[in-house]
Amino acid sequence: MERSTSKVLVTFGFIMAVCMHYVAAQTVHVVGDASGWTVPQNGAAFYQTWAANKKFVVGDILTFNFRTNAHDVLQVPKESYDKCSSDNPIDQTITTGPTNITIDSSGNLFFICSVGDHCQGGQKLSIAVSASPPGASPPSGNTPAPPPPPPATTTAPPTATSPTEACAPTPSSSPSPSSSTPGDGSSVPPPPGSSSSAILAGVSLSFISIVMGFFF
Repeated sequence: MERSTSKVLVTFGFIMAVCMHYVAAQTVHVVGDASGWTVPQNGAAFYQTWAANKKFVVGDILTFNFRTNAHDVLQVPKESYDKCSSDNPIDQTITTGPTNITIDSSGNLFFICSVGDHCQGGQKLSIAVSASPPGASPPSGNTPAPPPPPPATTTAPPTATSPTEACAPTPSSSPSPSSSTPGDGSSVPPPPGSSSSAILAGVSLSFISIVMGFFF
């Protein structure tokens, strides 16, 4: 039960919000204000002055207050408006008053009363309609591009050391006194253990010489 009640409340709230938005987006203009839609005393200048003080936007409503069959409302192109002619009408003639007309297009719109010579007497209306409310800027199709990201800072990787370089001995800053470079005229030191072999060979030769001298 509570869930059903919640759904009803949410739906009702949504409908009210849409209705409020729709009403707020519309402006009702009573043509001629208190004078209504009639043959003005000062001619066509009356409705021209009335329209000059208004801002008309697509979605607004024009209310024509007149007595049924005494006047009518007919939307016509500019040529027919200038000539007060009912030729080439844009819509059907509205003879029942009062009536509301919702503005559904932007640009210049023209209305006349086709009864008798009412239009020649000044019962004609010309309005300029905007597509959006005054002061509202239409969305631009050119969206500024975001600034480019800052260049990434890269750190050079350490230089790889080959296995041969890693195993190579580090040269000493001062060479050993007992070593010398071959080919520069100096003798090369004997390999380790050669001195002991030479002494042993000399002792052996001396012993053999003594023994041979004893027998001969």
